[in-house]
Amino acid sequence: MNDKFTLKCSGCGREFSPSPELYLCPECSKLNTTTTPPKGVLKAIYDFDVLKSSAEKVISNNFWDLMPIISPDSLPMLKVGNTPLYRFTDIDGKRLPFQLYLKDDSQNPTFSFKDRASSVVSAYAKENGISTIVAASTGNAGSSLAGICAAQGQKAIIMVPKSAPVAKLTQIVMYGATIVPVDGNYDMAFDLSIEATKAFGWYNRNTAFNPLTIEGKKTVSFELFNQLSREIPDYIFVPVGDGVIISGVYKGFEDLLNVGLISKMPTIVAVQTEGSSNLINNLKRDDFLVTPSSTIADSISVDIPRNFCMAKEFINLYHGETLSVTDNEIIEASMILSRNTGIFSEPAAATAYAGMLKYYQRQQFNKNQKVVVLLTGSGLKDLNAVSKAITIPNAIEPNIEALRKMNI
Repeated sequence: MNDKFTLKCSGCGREFSPSPELYLCPECSKLNTTTTPPKGVLKAIYDFDVLKSSAEKVISNNFWDLMPIISPDSLPMLKVGNTPLYRFTDIDGKRLPFQLYLKDDSQNPTFSFKDRASSVVSAYAKENGISTIVAASTGNAGSSLAGICAAQGQKAIIMVPKSAPVAKLTQIVMYGATIVPVDGNYDMAFDLSIEATKAFGWYNRNTAFNPLTIEGKKTVSFELFNQLSREIPDYIFVPVGDGVIISGVYKGFEDLLNVGLISKMPTIVAVQTEGSSNLINNLKRDDFLVTPSSTIADSISVDIPRNFCMAKEFINLYHGETLSVTDNEIIEASMILSRNTGIFSEPAAATAYAGMLKYYQRQQFNKNQKVVVLLTGSGLKDLNAVSKAITIPNAIEPNIEALRKMNI
C-alpha cells in the first residue's frame, strides 16, 4: 500500500486514500456537466510538516519524498525529465537586458513534456498490477503514453480526434499502441475514454482526470530549482490548453514552498492562443462561456479546459498573469526561436515563446530578471503548421556558376 500521500479535492477539501479506481472527488464530480469544466479534480498532499524538518534530505533524495511512487524502479528505463535548461543572451543579435532560459522538453523520449506525466502514471499502474492504460489525446499525450508503455511492457489504448496531426499518429502506431480515431473533437475522445475506463476497467491517464499526471508534470519545477542553483525564476511562461501543465508547474513550486525550500512563488504567465483561450477568458467570469477553438497549436486547442478549476485557483492564489497570442505571432515566434537557438518547437511550445516576446516588446522585464520559457514539444511533431511560412528553393544545376547566381 502506498501511504506516501493522500488525495484532496480542490473543490470541497475532502481527503481520500489513493487507489487506482479513484480519479475525481466522488461527491463534487456528481455536479459535472458536459458544458462546463469538471469539478472534483484531486490534488496529491504529502506530510509537509515532517518533510519540512528534513528539507535537505528531500533535495538529496532527488525530491523522491514528494512523488507518489513507492520505488524509482517502477519508472521506465527511458530517460524522462532532467531536460536541458539553456541560457541565451540575445535575440536576432540584440543583447537582452534580462536572463533568458529555455527549458527544452522536446529532449524527452517521445519529444514532449507529456512524458513526465506518462512515466508516473505508468509506474503507478505497474505498482498496482495494471497492464492496460487508456488516454484521449490530440497527439502528444497519446504518443507519450504509447512510448512509455512500450518501454514498460504495458498495453496503451489511445483515442484521438480525427484532426490529430499525422506525425503524432504515426508515433502512436509505431510504438505498438492501439489507436482509436474518434469522429469528433478532443472533448469527445476524452469522454469516450472515460466511458471505456468504466466499462473495461482500464487505467486512465487523462490529464485533469488522473491526479498523478499533475505529479508527473510538477517535476519540471524541481528541476528548475536545481538548475538555477536553488533559486526560482522571476517569470515562467507556460503554454496553456487544459490547464494541467501550468497546474503542475504551480504544484511543484507549491510543494517546495510547503517544505520550506523556497520563500515565494515565481510569476507564472499562462499563454494561450487567441483562437483557443477558453481558460484565461473565463478566469473572471461567474459562469463559463465556451468559444469553439480554432488554432494551429493543436496540442493546446481546447473548448472546455478540464483542469480549469485548479488552474484558476493557482493563478488567483499566487497572482499569476495571462496573455494571448495570435497564430501568426506563434509562427513568427517559432521562426525566431529556431534561427536564434537551434531549437525547433511545435506551435504549442512556440506559444509560450511568443508570449515571452510580447512581454519583452512591452518592456515588462526588469534588468537581470530570470525568465524561463517552457518549450514543451518538438517541431517535428507538426511540420504542416509551419509549411506555409517557409520556402524551399528550386534545385539548381550542379555547377559553381549556378551557385553564384543564388547570391548566397
